[in-house]
Amino acid sequence: MPKGEGKQVAQNKKAYHDFFIEETYEAGIVLQGTEIKSIRAGKVNLKDSYARIQNGEAWLYSMHVSPYEQGNRHNHDPLRPRKLLLHKREINKLLGETKEVGYALVPVKLYLKNGFCKVLLGLAKGKKNYDKREDLKKKEAKREIERVFRDRQKQ
Repeated sequence: MPKGEGKQVAQNKKAYHDFFIEETYEAGIVLQGTEIKSIRAGKVNLKDSYARIQNGEAWLYSMHVSPYEQGNRHNHDPLRPRKLLLHKREINKLLGETKEVGYALVPVKLYLKNGFCKVLLGLAKGKKNYDKREDLKKKEAKREIERVFRDRQKQ
């Protein structure tokens, strides 16, 4: 199965709006107790999350996983940092690339693959405001073309 394939649980749409995604990497996540149950139920938010390389390890910050409803007092902290599982050479490559100004590691999507929770990390370069406006213009033009084409099909 190629990377990024599986049952999608959450997607970070804001990542494509705010960044140019240049490369993607598939990473596993170290989870505690009831976190996987909450993720399978879709109670996860990637909106403001980001990844960072520290001490030769990749960490995911600000990913909100809601506490599991049927859990007990040993439920997890919703915003705790989570360790990402990547190969050492991938971590070293990402470390070098994120040292450059303007680059960041952003989770693009969270999915289940063969029973395991995976995150698709994007090596992202920040967009300027005029880039965002340009993308919105292209998107609007594409919608207009599809609308006209659909109207012609009905006639």
